[in-house]
Amino acid sequence: MTLYPKLITDALLTVVYPGTKKNLIESEMLADQPSIDGMKVRFTLIFPRETDPFLKSTLKAAEAAIHYHVSKEVEVTIETEFRSAPRPTVDKLLPQVKNIIAVSSGKGGVGKSTVSASLAIALAKLGYKVGLLDTDIFGPSMPKMFGVEDERPYAVEVDGRKLVEPIEKYGVKLLSIGFFVNPGTATLWRGGMATSALKQLITDANWGELDYFILDTPPGTSDIHLTLLQTLSITGAIIVTTPQKVALADARKGIDMYRNENVNVPILGLVENMAWFTPAELPENKYYIFGRDGGKDLAKEMGCPLLAQIPLVQSICENGDAGTPAAVKVDTVTGQAFISFAQAVVTVTNRRNAELPKTKIIEVHNQ
Repeated sequence: MTLYPKLITDALLTVVYPGTKKNLIESEMLADQPSIDGMKVRFTLIFPRETDPFLKSTLKAAEAAIHYHVSKEVEVTIETEFRSAPRPTVDKLLPQVKNIIAVSSGKGGVGKSTVSASLAIALAKLGYKVGLLDTDIFGPSMPKMFGVEDERPYAVEVDGRKLVEPIEKYGVKLLSIGFFVNPGTATLWRGGMATSALKQLITDANWGELDYFILDTPPGTSDIHLTLLQTLSITGAIIVTTPQKVALADARKGIDMYRNENVNVPILGLVENMAWFTPAELPENKYYIFGRDGGKDLAKEMGCPLLAQIPLVQSICENGDAGTPAAVKVDTVTGQAFISFAQAVVTVTNRRNAELPKTKIIEVHNQ
């Protein structure tokens, strides 16, 4: 037979933990998606404390349930973790974070991560407390863009829980799966493993008090986006595009995802990246090599603000590769462009908060 995670989680649904009188899944004791290798299964159960009187009996019951409901041939390995304080429920996550902003694009290659990084830095330069989460589990880029590839986050204890301390640079608190995997190796994870890792970066990190929490999302629409919508009350989304028609078509899909009646995340506005090319030796010249005003026209069509038009300048790419995003140097043309962009984001976010109710988290219904 072929094993897959749902077989295991369904078996664990039959095991009642005496401490809560609910099953292991409802008790939020399963730390992550079960890892499967042939007929070998490995997963972690979280108990309130090491002296839990129900620990041994629960482990035996979990193993027996898998053998009974799945197969006696399954080799089960159960690891344990302990916490003295329960994880916060979904509606209590990040209570000290005022605004959560998703930066998205319908397709790759439009400079979304570049925009996310410089937006976060520019907001910090304006005096705000800022966090940045690289949610692209399969292609993390923020450690390189911030020049912190060799950094390794460490654990701190907060209110009885061990949390990951984000890396801080340029006034921005930063976390990425890139800090925890080999940068030269492809991340070969199934969707469940990726979403579980993402949730841990959100729930098990010491984000503290933030005015703006920026989510640099992967291209397109995926499990990662759905996980974010099911986990966080997102204040609004910013869509990044280039003037190209193919990019604009994909940007429409990104807007549609957030405007879906089951999602209802407000679109704060569009950013037209690579709006024109300006050579360093001719700073007054503009060459519209990807088309002209495509993002501006799309913003008008979709009824949302155009927050910025960012030029294609060689230094933006060079600074990103060097770990010094454009917003670090505010005395440059591009640095000023990102400061103006950040100010526009503050304005539209304040307006959104004054006029619209808090975004509701998408509820998950098990079939």
